[in-house]
Amino acid sequence: MAEIVRAALARAAAILAETSDSARLDAELLMAHALGIDRGVMLIGWQDIPAPAAFDGLVARRAAHEPVAYIIGHRDFWTISLDVGPGVLIPRPDSETLVEAAVAHFGAAGPARVLDLGTGSGALLLAALAEWPKATGLGVDRSAAAVRIAQGNAARLGLLGRATIREGDWAEGIDERFDLILCNPPYIERDAALPPDVARFEPATALFAGPDGLDDYRRLVPQIARLLAPGGLAAIEIGAHQADAVRALFAEAGLAAGVRGDLAGRDRAIIVNG
Repeated sequence: MAEIVRAALARAAAILAETSDSARLDAELLMAHALGIDRGVMLIGWQDIPAPAAFDGLVARRAAHEPVAYIIGHRDFWTISLDVGPGVLIPRPDSETLVEAAVAHFGAAGPARVLDLGTGSGALLLAALAEWPKATGLGVDRSAAAVRIAQGNAARLGLLGRATIREGDWAEGIDERFDLILCNPPYIERDAALPPDVARFEPATALFAGPDGLDDYRRLVPQIARLLAPGGLAAIEIGAHQADAVRALFAEAGLAAGVRGDLAGRDRAIIVNG
């Protein structure tokens, strides 16, 4: 007799508990993906049907540390859902801190022009454009694979008419001023130890930034200083212990920078007012 969904979920959660801090959630997301339905729908009324044969293969991939987002091919961020895959960093809830800072600054009126440097999947840019229907924006990434994924997300979300996404090296060649600048650069020290889920699967170019994790900030700060419009806001993600060092870089460029914490109370974003 075929194993039912309820029993398969319990078995998978026990297997994944050895490699994941969110074993039950992981199992539920993988099962919903195997069934081709929303997780909430599955939990309400689909737990007593036979489990799909594909489920065990998905669990084995997760047990080998492959991130759930890469297995199921998407990740929710802010108010949108994004396609993701190898070649782009998986959007984290911590990065929503940058969008929260922008909402606090602009309110319902929003910015007119948005720049997202190192756009990856397009998470920050597309979240901002979804938040403010009159805004337009530019996303830049040096990875051709990331640009393709971000463009696909913009098209699927119906935002391609307001979002330009292109390949580039940070802000080189851009001479426009922007009301809102968003950036989640690489900021991990070159020799830092990372969980296997990250180290084995996510792109190193989106993670590491030299021996002290500050290499990309050194390039970005002068660019942000010249691109930020008067009255605008720049929100740049940082590591939990980098606030003082990054604020010092902005001070050298003549800009005062504040710090915004994430939901866990850790320093998460440097905030610069134009």
